[in-house]
Amino acid sequence: MFQLSRRRWLQATGLGSLAGSVLGATKLAGQAPAAAHGSHSNHAMGTVGRVGKADFNPTAYLTSFNFSELPAGERPKFYQETPRPDGTMLREYAIYAADREIEIAPGMFFPAWTYNGQVPGPTIRATEGDRVKVTFTNAGTHPHTIHFHGWHPPAMDGALPGHEVQPGDKFVYEFDADPFGLHLYHCHTVPLKRHIHKGLYGTFIIDPRAGRPPADEFVMVMNGFDTNFDFENEMYAVNTVANAYMTDPIEVTVGKLVRIYLVNVTEFDLINSFHLHGMFFDVFKTGTTLTPSEKTDTLMLCQGERAILETTFRYPGEFMFHAHQSEFAELGWMGLFRAVAARPESGGSE
Repeated sequence: MFQLSRRRWLQATGLGSLAGSVLGATKLAGQAPAAAHGSHSNHAMGTVGRVGKADFNPTAYLTSFNFSELPAGERPKFYQETPRPDGTMLREYAIYAADREIEIAPGMFFPAWTYNGQVPGPTIRATEGDRVKVTFTNAGTHPHTIHFHGWHPPAMDGALPGHEVQPGDKFVYEFDADPFGLHLYHCHTVPLKRHIHKGLYGTFIIDPRAGRPPADEFVMVMNGFDTNFDFENEMYAVNTVANAYMTDPIEVTVGKLVRIYLVNVTEFDLINSFHLHGMFFDVFKTGTTLTPSEKTDTLMLCQGERAILETTFRYPGEFMFHAHQSEFAELGWMGLFRAVAARPESGGSE
């Protein structure tokens, strides 16, 4: 006898994966007649209500680097930087793993494994040649590690036998930031798919020594959630919260360069994608070159792949972005940029 998974049933009935309690105006097939003129309100369909932002604010996460979102008195508990004689920095971080229930859609909670109580974990940012020192504390109930993409000695890899940090223990990861580019970090404890899917991942940016052109910068982590643990995702998002940027569009300025740090950590699906309406963007795969590899409006990434995207909005208004897998978009992975005209600079009269 064929077994119909919850995901397939929800899709077949038109409820999506967020269930009737969190989808607006969705009805079972055949329950209501079609509109007289065949109109649909597809883009209005989605989550009802808003996720509380006290624990995790998707808008703040976009532009939070090295715990910059924390109050001045709290930030030094998790991040400190010290200039070194050669002009580089020693950057020290306090990262901990903790079990925590997180809200991924209004009224929908997920039993996550987190770095510092959030999914994705805090964005770590250094400059090429800096010394990175991460004191990792496992406050969770399972063995965990941190595996950083980039150059480092084998003892710092967090993936080899014996590298697991047991509950209650600590480990210090220390290495030089290299190469410049867009990287990530994640738990590498087996079963790997479970430790990543449960939320143990984050973005690791290494800037080139000479920097990049000034821009409005945003971190976007594409992820998914298997809410019933059947190895299929029932919900997709960028930065965890379904439709977060539909309800709170990302504001950008017409004519100003925008840089997106796009990382894919979606488990259980071979690929994820990013599509931007009404415009194109330059792609810097892995961010390890300053020359774009292509100009496009749709980018496909497998898990662990990432790219820096750069574009400039020509027109004011709202521009949709989403996964170009329609299923992913309809199950939460959709948002808006709101482009506004540049404000004229005030100047005194002579």
